[in-house]
Amino acid sequence: MADPTSWSELLDLSNNEAGEGPLTERLLHLWAGRHGASAAAVYLRRDGHLEQECAVGDPLPQILDEKAHDAFRSLPLPDGRLVYAGEEARDGDPLTVLLGSALRSARLRRELKDQQFQVNYRVVELENLYDVGLAIAATLDLDRLSDEVLLRAVSLLDARRGALYLLEGGTYLLDRTFGGNAAPSIEAHDPGLSLCMDGGAVPPSLLPGATHLLSLPIAVEDRHKGLLVVGDKESRRGVGPFLASDRRTLALFANQAAIALENARLHREALERERLEREMQVAAEIQRQILPKGAPAVPGYQLVGWNLPARQVGGDYYDLLALPDGRVELVVGDVSGKGIPAALMVSTLHSALRLLLDHAGFGPSLLERLNRHILESSAANKFITMLIAELEPGSGILRYLNAGHNPGLLLRANGRVEELSSGGIPLGLLPNSRYQPRELVVEPGDFLCIYSDGITEAESITEEEFGTERLIGILRRHGGRPLQEVLEEIQAAVSNFALGKPQYDDQTLVLLRRNFTP
Repeated sequence: MADPTSWSELLDLSNNEAGEGPLTERLLHLWAGRHGASAAAVYLRRDGHLEQECAVGDPLPQILDEKAHDAFRSLPLPDGRLVYAGEEARDGDPLTVLLGSALRSARLRRELKDQQFQVNYRVVELENLYDVGLAIAATLDLDRLSDEVLLRAVSLLDARRGALYLLEGGTYLLDRTFGGNAAPSIEAHDPGLSLCMDGGAVPPSLLPGATHLLSLPIAVEDRHKGLLVVGDKESRRGVGPFLASDRRTLALFANQAAIALENARLHREALERERLEREMQVAAEIQRQILPKGAPAVPGYQLVGWNLPARQVGGDYYDLLALPDGRVELVVGDVSGKGIPAALMVSTLHSALRLLLDHAGFGPSLLERLNRHILESSAANKFITMLIAELEPGSGILRYLNAGHNPGLLLRANGRVEELSSGGIPLGLLPNSRYQPRELVVEPGDFLCIYSDGITEAESITEEEFGTERLIGILRRHGGRPLQEVLEEIQAAVSNFALGKPQYDDQTLVLLRRNFTP
């Protein structure tokens, strides 16, 4: 036993605010003196090995393997071991029991310290994540944001390498890298990728040459948008593996990055929509300038034209042109496709047709030259159907050329219907196309209707087409009324027929009636 003075000293040490360290060291010193040990140390058990807590006398190893202590004399202690050099000591000595208690207190103290460190680390981690979240949330430029996300991820985890992948279709495509090369792409259904998404090993091909990898998906509401990969965590001892806490940190950051990237993507789409909307408005204005502002006055005739595009701009075209000698040109054309490409073709058609009419005049050569021009200036899958007619008002002679367009309808005063049938294939399909000219006479009371297929092919909700017969029926019932009223009747009939179904194609009409002579 220790002398009374020693016990009094130990009691004072146990009450000292300095903690268990001096008490353990004093107990070990007393134990070594009592047992004549030239060296003694107490070790805590940590992560499969023994780590020295305190020692007296000759130096003993700082770290011992669980089995390496066999080279020394030792006694088991709670949560550790007493290792010494000297004569063999028996277990059960009061000082040994006190050393065990002191060691257990040291264990609790260290665990408390580790927990406090983890709490402090977690607070710092959350503060960093909050700062990072604010930084990336304030960036709406997708390219800058991608750089920011990758650099922040690498910085948060002290990684040497990193890569950002964005999901397009069923493939993760490489968007950014840091510190080295990365795989250009990886299929979303790749088994190795699916395994790493669930916490398994990351495919080494993602960051070739990296020793330690960590990867997590970037997802919004369980919908994957991308992939973050980091490699080779730096520490004081060099490059090492990532910890479980690193995965948690990356997961929290990936959630923030996902929201920021989605916001930036939506912002870019909104800007793109605004740009397209502005372009559409400009195109629509250009197209409004191309189409006639009204119909020319033709003595002895009524004439009206109308166009309704399915979108903001369309691929239908019509023109009503009075020539200096009194002749009148009537044109209806239909460009394949819709939207901006079709509208550009309409512009090409308008300028080329006006120019060729001035130089070549009406006739087969007009369409032949126009066909060559369309072939040379448009994509291979673009073509134009067109019906152009030239009227001599005095005689009523109507010459026309039909390049694959819907047959015009001439409703005679006696109720008979004649068609202005096709005399050649659409413009822009084949070189060296030929076109057959035809003519007829528009008599007093006759009614001419030239239209695009957006009228006759308008569908009901049951997918039935409006058809030519319905159009002829309207012309027969209302043919004697003013042309503007007839036009409105056709518009209303087509609209009511397709009620509940959006307009699929552009709609165009040109109506001509020869008045009865007084």
